[in-house]
Amino acid sequence: MMCLIFMFSSQDADESSALSYEVGVKVLTYANETLDKGWSMQYIEHLSEVGQHYIRKTAHFTEYFLLAVSVAFPLYVYGVRGLWLVFSAGIFCVGFACLDEYHQSFVAGRTPQKKDVIIDAIGIFFGIIITRIVGWTGRMTIFRPLSNHNKKRRG
Repeated sequence: MMCLIFMFSSQDADESSALSYEVGVKVLTYANETLDKGWSMQYIEHLSEVGQHYIRKTAHFTEYFLLAVSVAFPLYVYGVRGLWLVFSAGIFCVGFACLDEYHQSFVAGRTPQKKDVIIDAIGIFFGIIITRIVGWTGRMTIFRPLSNHNKKRRG
């Protein structure tokens, strides 16, 4: 995920805009077909153009949500839980978000924005919380027989 985020941040402004536009067209085309909206291709392209800001911010949220899950899940599996998980995965991921915005300051047509770090942090928070919920649910249900807690009681 870190390499993917770095790759997206390395794109100049024109390349990044073109990618966002293409993603918007594909998502809206799929929505049009699935929901049977009857939109014309010109309307879909217009919506993608108008929605660029939201597409980019959603991409920020999603990238960092996935980064947080990919960082928090292994930590959770190896026993880092509770606030330690939130702090360790959170600080690592938010630190990477800050470095990524700094990296963008060296890319043509791109500028670092505090707002993007805030959106990234929200994605990170949700990623860690989802990891905690899924991990706890798994420990209490399907993986309960394998937990160390039961082994300690037997021994």
